[in-house]
Amino acid sequence: MKSNKNNQIDKRLDKPMIPNPKLLEDLLYTENDIKDLNYEKDLGSPGQYPFTRGIRDNMYQGRLWTMRQYAGFASPEKSNQRYLHLLQQGQTGLSVAFDLPTQTGYDSDHDLAFGEVGRAGVPISSLIDMEILLDRIPLDQISISMTINSTASILLAMYIAVAEKKGIKKNYLRGTLQNDILKEYIARGTYIFPPKAAMKITTDIFQYCSENMPSWNSISIGGYHMREAGATASQELGFTFSNAIAYVRSAIDTGLDIDDFAPRLSFFFACQNDFFEEICKFRAARRIWAKIMKNRFRAKNPKSWVMRFHCQTAGVTLTAQQPDNNIVRTTIQALAAVLGGTQSLHVNSKDEALALPTEESAEISLRTQQIIAHESGVIDTVDPLGGSYFIESKTNQLEKEAFEYIDKIENFGGAVSGIRNNFQSKEIESSAYLHQLEVESGRKVIVGVNKYDSSNNYEIQKDQINMEDNIRQIGRLNKMKIDRDTDLVKKSLGDLNIAVKNSHNVMPFLIECVKNYATLGEISDVLRNNFGEHV
Repeated sequence: MKSNKNNQIDKRLDKPMIPNPKLLEDLLYTENDIKDLNYEKDLGSPGQYPFTRGIRDNMYQGRLWTMRQYAGFASPEKSNQRYLHLLQQGQTGLSVAFDLPTQTGYDSDHDLAFGEVGRAGVPISSLIDMEILLDRIPLDQISISMTINSTASILLAMYIAVAEKKGIKKNYLRGTLQNDILKEYIARGTYIFPPKAAMKITTDIFQYCSENMPSWNSISIGGYHMREAGATASQELGFTFSNAIAYVRSAIDTGLDIDDFAPRLSFFFACQNDFFEEICKFRAARRIWAKIMKNRFRAKNPKSWVMRFHCQTAGVTLTAQQPDNNIVRTTIQALAAVLGGTQSLHVNSKDEALALPTEESAEISLRTQQIIAHESGVIDTVDPLGGSYFIESKTNQLEKEAFEYIDKIENFGGAVSGIRNNFQSKEIESSAYLHQLEVESGRKVIVGVNKYDSSNNYEIQKDQINMEDNIRQIGRLNKMKIDRDTDLVKKSLGDLNIAVKNSHNVMPFLIECVKNYATLGEISDVLRNNFGEHV
């Protein structure tokens, strides 16, 4: 005779476990769903306008995406060790995470930096820190992405100075600067200056890179952090491209020709759990950007129409409960990014909901990318899902919804005006709230959290931040201040001050400042005194 418990289990198994039942017409897609689709106009061949099917004709058969694991630890030394290890394991690009003081323009010894040094990434207060961070890394061979916004110009100046010390010319440098300040006002919060001043610095970087660094991406316009804050897929697209439109207009207003800087614009998106929606999102994104650049801005160079993007699996989907499940989640997300045609990819590690990733978990994340690339077979065909009734219909839907958001923001007067009216942030807050209601009600299943929970205690190794790293960091900074030529520091900061007051491009002056070992905080203070701070 079966126990009551077994009988209950049998009853549960008799019923299909479908959290969100749909009507039959919502389940099956036919030719009627894409009856208005025009192949040449809406899809095109891979490598051709509107690039829906990919930016290159042979996609990953010609070149794999850059495998770029995001990392930054409590000290430049430890971060350098992790970068060298990952490169030895087959990683093909670097991605640097900076701590919050660095992101907000404070040196490690500042009162406001206390307790935050090295927590969210590597602390960089001076050129010495950057030299240690990039020690033994071949900057003329490796592409480097730097996740930095308000202080992006200063970190880029340090990067250039380190390269010059290594004997590497600026035109050989390859990489990406996040440099997207508008999304900071919308979703993330690591801004310093008011929007107008921040946009001025951004366009200074555009101009400098277009003239001196032809292989450098002067900005990575990010939807990732907005998606992490709760934006839907269509909001991520709409708000990202509205910001991009604002940057393009700002650059044109300063006298730059669109085809001089547009080919080096890049984007940064999240990849969440809805497998097919994410694939469609990336396909729609390429088409949206191509239309904006060709039709709205009249860019003539086909390279200006191409949307290149980095993708990161969704940190917000990682769970502290049953962390091994995160390996499965990120694998699905990474596969969606590849099928969606990403040019660069970071796969989150299983333990990131709990701590900084260990060397072992970071290696698993890298191996996930390598297995997809070399064992899955998905790279053998360009856009293998193209032509699917569902895929094309969903791609069209996301494009339509994204343009609706773009039009709404244009009616405000553009992205900056939308930010002033809190339009984007309110929309994201509403979406985040609705999502949380679905999770708490159980309508949206999170395995191991609101369903299939277990009593097993999962032990996970954690990399801890220790105070010795902070003491060493501050000690190095103080010694550098004693050893440097203070007269040269004062002169270069004074020259920067004059340049800002006269609306000159700040980049040459920043490079001179960092070469003389002016600190990130000292340089930021000059900018603060001129531009003020955004409240």
